[in-house]
Amino acid sequence: MTKQVLMIITLLFPVFAGHGEPVEKKKPLIVITDLYHPYQDPGDNLDLLNGFSLPGVDLKAVILDITDSFRKDTADHPTLWKDPRGPREAGIIPVMQLNYIFNRQVKFAVGPVKWMRSETDKMSDTPDFFQGVELLMDILKQENEPIEILSFGSARIIAVAYNRDPELLKRKIKRVHLSAGTAAPNYDMGADQGANMIPGGEWNVALDVFAFTRLLRSSLPIALYPCAGRDGGFVKDKNNTYWKLKDMSFLREMHPQLQCYLDFAFGKKLNCDFLKAMEQGSPYKEGAKIQFAEFHVWESAVWIEATNRILIKDKAGNYKLIRKNERSRDDVVLPAGLRACKFTEIRDDGRFLFKYVDSPTSKSIFYRPDPEENEAALNAVIPELLKSFSPDRK
Repeated sequence: MTKQVLMIITLLFPVFAGHGEPVEKKKPLIVITDLYHPYQDPGDNLDLLNGFSLPGVDLKAVILDITDSFRKDTADHPTLWKDPRGPREAGIIPVMQLNYIFNRQVKFAVGPVKWMRSETDKMSDTPDFFQGVELLMDILKQENEPIEILSFGSARIIAVAYNRDPELLKRKIKRVHLSAGTAAPNYDMGADQGANMIPGGEWNVALDVFAFTRLLRSSLPIALYPCAGRDGGFVKDKNNTYWKLKDMSFLREMHPQLQCYLDFAFGKKLNCDFLKAMEQGSPYKEGAKIQFAEFHVWESAVWIEATNRILIKDKAGNYKLIRKNERSRDDVVLPAGLRACKFTEIRDDGRFLFKYVDSPTSKSIFYRPDPEENEAALNAVIPELLKSFSPDRK
């Protein structure tokens, strides 16, 4: 058989693994996260497990979105909390630990640590060590098809890349899943006075306001997942993604190495042998104290949508997280996901107004008509999902 014939067969028919089953084509994703070590938000450590563990995900890179103010003993950001729990550094150690556990070589880099000086800032004077923007652009150039980006933190890395080469980003980004912002009708400010005092009313926007407004005003396809609603980032609303994980005891049933990873992060450990520490048994199962009784979460909706999954209630009334193509006739889909929208006003301080639209558009926003049921479902399915994660699964 000639090479030409073999090539035609390969193109026309799927590749099959053992036992005649088709090999799944994984979805390429880039994660941008404001992950630190020791942590600032421990949810970033838990969240990153999705990129390394979810079936069907091809994690191309983890780009660390760090702000210099929070690397200091006491943060000196001009508008955000003067966090006294420092110093901390970019989360290089957690990324290396996950590469070690999963026997991977996922690329990583640190983005610019200063905030943008204008919406069009290319940050050309960024020191050479901070190569996060370059890594993003290199991967986009290498990919044959448009790729999706998940952004948890400021939008700085994407905005700067857009300023440097807008045509590349418009051509090679399928969608930016942006976890940030406040969805409040008519700029209605609620009970959270702390949120009301910062730009955009929300942490990720305030990290770099120019970056956030640059993306919302751009022609890039943006899926916005507001972290905050009318009453701030710690109150559930129809357009924000916040929910509370109410029982952390499931950590005792996670894979031993993932227990080590989370115990290292949650315990703010500073061992020099941070890789060897991933081989120290099952700390939570063996009696280590779980550092958190409950957990604040904002990221789940992003991962569910970006990996083509849905929340359903089955015939027996059980909540499940499944892929869209796995839905059966008796499953009831919980209506939570993206709705096409138009941003009718974007203020310079990062606040915005929007309206839903029926026609196709490059912008969309998260919506859940019943935040209480959404939280109940996530409390049922997310612990089970995390318990299923294993570096032993090929």
